[in-house]
Amino acid sequence: VQLQASGGGLVEAGESLRLSCGTSETIFSNNAMGWYRQAPGKQREFVAAILPDGATNYADSVMGRFTISRDNAKNTMYLQMDNLEPEDTAVYYCTAAHSVARLPQGLWGQGTQVTVSS
Repeated sequence: VQLQASGGGLVEAGESLRLSCGTSETIFSNNAMGWYRQAPGKQREFVAAILPDGATNYADSVMGRFTISRDNAKNTMYLQMDNLEPEDTAVYYCTAAHSVARLPQGLWGQGTQVTVSS
């Protein structure tokens, strides 16, 4: 497994979770990293991405609530999710690719389930 996601769980609305995605130094240092999610019966959607230089972008639906970051010493990317809403319930996947635009076609980790109860 080249990308290992973890940190999902069951929380109540308004609570927080932090997802982690670990990988090798080779993959981490040379690629954009991102998070996507897929809810039951819905299409996969972009959540957030971060470049090697730390530049970030977010989906409008999570702006101001989610924070993506990367720890270069640990080759790990994080997604801090605050003020979670039931609509955030989904399987979250981490991805890596040479650019943000290429993330859907890049490397994918296994998903981690996030469930937010109302």
